[in-house]
Amino acid sequence: DLAWALQREQQEPRKLSRAAMETLAIIAYHQPATRAEIEDIRGVALSKGTMDVLLETGWVRLRGRRRAPGRPVTYGTTESFLLHFGLEQISDLPGLDELKGAGLFDGRLPKGFGVPQPRDDAALLEDEEPLGDEPLNEAFASDLPEE
Repeated sequence: DLAWALQREQQEPRKLSRAAMETLAIIAYHQPATRAEIEDIRGVALSKGTMDVLLETGWVRLRGRRRAPGRPVTYGTTESFLLHFGLEQISDLPGLDELKGAGLFDGRLPKGFGVPQPRDDAALLEDEEPLGDEPLNEAFASDLPEE
């Protein structure tokens, strides 16, 4: 009868999948980034669930829409991302030299490989526009077959 009073609610921390960690790193270093840009950098398609997990954790946010055909949504990191990873600002992310020094990269890097300087300006870039009131899946409505 008293089982409900004696139960403890405990949330288990979930580990991010490798795909989610790669996606998060790409967004952090290349923000603002669209889904297509993330897929191009990773070399594989990005599942909807991966982005949903990152949005639910509060580490990734919708920034705006790219001024390009289809007006894709751009993603960026949040203040929660910085707090969780102990960063004061996004530019505190390690650069290529620091990653090599930590042993995360070996000598087999492609020629001309570089890590971009991370940035997260609150203001939208020239090629971005603010999110409107339209639903986010409106851009995909033209892809659906007519009934």
